[in-house]
Amino acid sequence: MRSGTVRSKVRSHRAADPTRNGHVYTLLRPAPEWGLEAASPTTVTASHRGYKLRAELRPQGRRETQRKPQFTMTTAETRRLPAYDELPKFKDFSGCAWEVWGKDDQLGTINLLTDDVVKEASKEIKSGKAICLNWPIQFPSRPAFGRITPTHEVIFKTGRGAVHDDILHINTQSGTQWDGLKHFGLLEHGVFYQNTPATFFQTGKIKISNPTDVDPELIKFGIHNWAQHGICGRGVLLDMVKYYCDANGGRLPYDPMTTHAIPAADLIACAKQEGITFRTGDILLIRAGFMQRFYSTTQEERDGIADKPETFAGIEQSEDMKRFLWDNHFAAVASDQPALERWPPPGPHLHQTILGLWGMPIGEFFDLEALSKQCEETGRYTFFFSSWPLNVLGGVASPPNAAAYF
Repeated sequence: MRSGTVRSKVRSHRAADPTRNGHVYTLLRPAPEWGLEAASPTTVTASHRGYKLRAELRPQGRRETQRKPQFTMTTAETRRLPAYDELPKFKDFSGCAWEVWGKDDQLGTINLLTDDVVKEASKEIKSGKAICLNWPIQFPSRPAFGRITPTHEVIFKTGRGAVHDDILHINTQSGTQWDGLKHFGLLEHGVFYQNTPATFFQTGKIKISNPTDVDPELIKFGIHNWAQHGICGRGVLLDMVKYYCDANGGRLPYDPMTTHAIPAADLIACAKQEGITFRTGDILLIRAGFMQRFYSTTQEERDGIADKPETFAGIEQSEDMKRFLWDNHFAAVASDQPALERWPPPGPHLHQTILGLWGMPIGEFFDLEALSKQCEETGRYTFFFSSWPLNVLGGVASPPNAAAYF
């Protein structure tokens, strides 16, 4: 194989470490770490850190010895991602994706939201209509899972004529939320994403005073990684409420406030009925009925959620569901339900796989009511999705600040 000069500006996936973006690699000879191999007399291939490259040896002028390989980097948009069944196991868990984006990764499946993916998704904006997907931060007024009641205090600045401040005190997971990588790991093994021991993380009040001297270990896997990247791309709504009601004479065949499993086969059937073909990097939203049920019930029942063991409908905990979520390569998944998955789970929590093994954001309590009406009226179940979580260094979770644009 001939050696030659290779200059290739490659766009790697976004990461918390900004030095991993937009590198320019210059190879003056075949480099062993790139695993260069001759594929034909005029072609060489290379692989490195999960990327695959192809080089064609093209003559320049009449001198056959002056041939320069032209490399094209295959990024997350075009390179083949492993199927669920191709992912390695971690102990008793199948489908471990820790090596897909490298051992230092802190973005998980948000890596799929590349500049090109976002640019393509922006074509979904036709009319400019925007729909808020966030429940007011005061709700639910009595949260589930033992979380504190959100409080909002308005302060009049005495002596200043007409000035107010206000103070919010919330659990970031009491209402509409993204679960971050520090929220849920592999329970029986005591590790989080990338096999990080639970004992690695500092707990209690975290004080960071100097913005120029932040300990990267202190904030590792924090929600700020997604906040600084953005969770923006093509959104897809699977309106399971409409799907089930259309098939059952207008009646939802389950109570969203009781334990009920939504199988992967029904999600697939709903997508087919809506005319959706999934794309890599889609942000999946599932309307399962909790918001509709919450608004239609009494205040007594709403408040009672905090006083009883949690029972909610949600996606099933199954290998089929894992294959559906991973093999479609969604960047994130969210629902209007309080826990996304059926609760309580009959076995291992699906959170362990989605967050702990894949690094995929889980959204809960999303308000999808206005979105479902817009989708039904327009016949469009895809849209541009935008979410900018709170930029909290080392944060566990965040309200999503999410919207859909048509």
